Amino acid sequence: MDGFDVGGRLRTVREARGFSQRGLAKAAGISNATVSQIESNAVNPSVGALKRILDAIPMALSDFFAVDSTPGQVFFRASELKEIGRGGVSYRQVGKDLTGRALQLIMERYEAGADSGRIPLKHQGEEAAIILRGQLEVTVGDRREVLGPGDAYYFTSSEPHRFRNVGTEPCELVSACTPPSF
Repeated sequence: MDGFDVGGRLRTVREARGFSQRGLAKAAGISNATVSQIESNAVNPSVGALKRILDAIPMALSDFFAVDSTPGQVFFRASELKEIGRGGVSYRQVGKDLTGRALQLIMERYEAGADSGRIPLKHQGEEAAIILRGQLEVTVGDRREVLGPGDAYYFTSSEPHRFRNVGTEPCELVSACTPPSF
């Protein structure tokens, strides 16, 4: 999220949707101080925390980060993938603005020990991925499995889920989510 004003964008979105800081905090199940600190850029939220806040609005992460768009673009160079991750986790999304799109495709990279956050993710849709390199522990509901190169997952995203690199090397995978929600 380097160079992206997360706090300013959250304030703009919150105000456009008619939320007070207190109202958004209550809807997201977090403190008012947390919303205030994020909006003033005093703290940088994890992707999972930002997702929970945006779910209360509701707004997909892809829409939150969609500030510049190239309508009709078909081909994307590696340098054009939109980075929406942080803290040892890289999410490089194909396309900058997924508004009105049915599919979100992401090149993910988890550094050794990195994870998607302590609190499991939960949203509408389906998601799937194939592990290209490394090991990824995937937890979906009460099921947990460590996947390696060539292994895959596919599940309904409304089940609580979490991802964690349990290996000693970076883990890389390509994932798809429909509809775009991350």
